[in-house]
Amino acid sequence: MQINLNYKMVLRLYNTLTRKKEVFKPIKKGEVGMYSCGPTVYDYPHVGNLRAFLFSDLLKRWLIFKGFKVKQVMNITDIDDRLIEKSEGDMKKLKEITLKYEKAFKENLKELNIIPATYYPRATEHINEIIEIVKKLEKNKKAYKTSDGIYFSIKKSKNYGKLANLKSEGLMEGTRVNTDKYDKTNAQDFALWKFWQEKDGSIFWDSEIGKGRPGWHIECSAMSSKYLGKQFDIHTGGIDLIFPHHTNEIAQSEGATGKKFVNYWIHNNFIMVDGKKMSKSLGNFYVLQDLLNKGWSLNVIRYLLLSSHYRQELNITDDLLKASDFAVKRIFEFLDNSRDKKDNKEIEKEIKKARKEFEKIMDDDLNITGALAPIFIFIREANKLGAGNKAYNFIKDISDNVLGLKKEENEIPIEVEKLAKEREEARKIKDWKKSDKLRDKLKSLGWEVADIQEGYKLKKI
Repeated sequence: MQINLNYKMVLRLYNTLTRKKEVFKPIKKGEVGMYSCGPTVYDYPHVGNLRAFLFSDLLKRWLIFKGFKVKQVMNITDIDDRLIEKSEGDMKKLKEITLKYEKAFKENLKELNIIPATYYPRATEHINEIIEIVKKLEKNKKAYKTSDGIYFSIKKSKNYGKLANLKSEGLMEGTRVNTDKYDKTNAQDFALWKFWQEKDGSIFWDSEIGKGRPGWHIECSAMSSKYLGKQFDIHTGGIDLIFPHHTNEIAQSEGATGKKFVNYWIHNNFIMVDGKKMSKSLGNFYVLQDLLNKGWSLNVIRYLLLSSHYRQELNITDDLLKASDFAVKRIFEFLDNSRDKKDNKEIEKEIKKARKEFEKIMDDDLNITGALAPIFIFIREANKLGAGNKAYNFIKDISDNVLGLKKEENEIPIEVEKLAKEREEARKIKDWKKSDKLRDKLKSLGWEVADIQEGYKLKKI
């Protein structure tokens, strides 16, 4: 990977806290501490979840590309109301469920070529850290005890709700909410520690603050501070987490430490299906396998989820998938055709121009949509000039290290795709002799072609 330590442009990121783009300045020079909200492992991740993980991967890749060393923490929420309900209050069953879906989540990350986080802490393995924060909040008079748990008092939090731009009339001081997910139109005192109830069964921890379990929000505060410190650089997540989750994270973390919690809050937008947010509660979601079953490759899915700006809604359509497929094939075809060849003498000037423009646009709040334009312009011009190893290395650097595209073992070679399309055209004009000849040619290359209603499907033999 080319490291650009001497690059003069500066990275600017949109900070949800201030609602403007800000020059990124890490707390420690050359190093970045980054916390990315991970999954609640009660089901398979849907594509909307995967967009959040891919966005944090793109941000991480870009920071590394610019020469930063990144320490990333992505939590595993393995205890909350939904999990207790699903496990029927049985601790053994709870662990079986969470380990099953945690494994599926990590398999999806590997399939999509997402760089592993430095740490994947589980909430249930950080109960002591959670208890210590609750005790500090009680000591600082930010929390109070009731018959059903220990709650954070929002009236004791300076600037509560700033991240979500909550107005004072939206704060319901003195009222409490015990569920992990609640009404997003108003704010209430929230549970830090929930005392044991009969429905919890064997899912509880005996502790000095009472027999019970943690609330959802406190888990992330405990895990982030353990691995990144009381203050760190970047916190990422979907916009649905701004309130209540991230709002409450700020309140309890700053209430416990007296320090600013996070410098840059960066949130990705939703994926839409038929104009509605993709979510498990609406039942309108795709998991990764659904798109793979439709014949789209992992590279195409990754490219689709990355190629729209992270702050824009992304509506998944067949046309967008086809466009992503075309873009990925164009990149790989260029790499196939330019490798181990001699460059035209003008190519270095074109590389310098394209790289400068690409980096300039990416530095403007990770505008990947705009940054891809000079890359494809370069591919077009390089093809005209005569592209060789220097052009190959430039595009390979962007493809591998920024876009994170990876040639799959079953990736259809350009030559095979061309033969299959040529055969399809022969079938349309009923040239069966040519069609059969091309089928045999494909077979000799190790590919089997099947005729389906939509056209054809290729399978590795």
